[in-house]
Amino acid sequence: MADDHHESRVWIARPRDAVFAFFADPGNLAHITPGWLGLEMVGDAPAMAAGTVIDARIRWLGVPLRWRTFIREWDPPVRFVDVQIRGPYARWEHRHLFLEDSGGTWVEDLVTYRLPFGPVGRLAHAVVVRRQLDAIWRYRERRIGELVGPVRRSPPAG
Repeated sequence: MADDHHESRVWIARPRDAVFAFFADPGNLAHITPGWLGLEMVGDAPAMAAGTVIDARIRWLGVPLRWRTFIREWDPPVRFVDVQIRGPYARWEHRHLFLEDSGGTWVEDLVTYRLPFGPVGRLAHAVVVRRQLDAIWRYRERRIGELVGPVRRSPPAG
């Protein structure tokens, strides 16, 4: 079964170190995740580094789920990669890239994922999950603009 992808690229009018620091704090994840997902960190948010494990709880369609993420790659302030080691997906890999440009920072996200349950998972993706992920990313982009700095899809001219 082929993997699905979600890509996002926004420019934030802030220096890369400041933008990276925001994303490097696992406690900020709840601030950029829609409330209907009910994201809660389990225990204290650990300091991020290669090998860090982050435990969280979410609700999907009212069903409580545990999500354990492993920081596989850590290269501040340029990039990091988190992968799900337990959770609702058969595969989840989220690559974060931070690039300096025009006095601000490009934040590029690439999520590669696959739902479990074969054809049933594909149907759930087509009917519900793809739209939910799109809504999560729209919310995330808006909240990043409110909490970190102005967000644009392209940098300012000049």
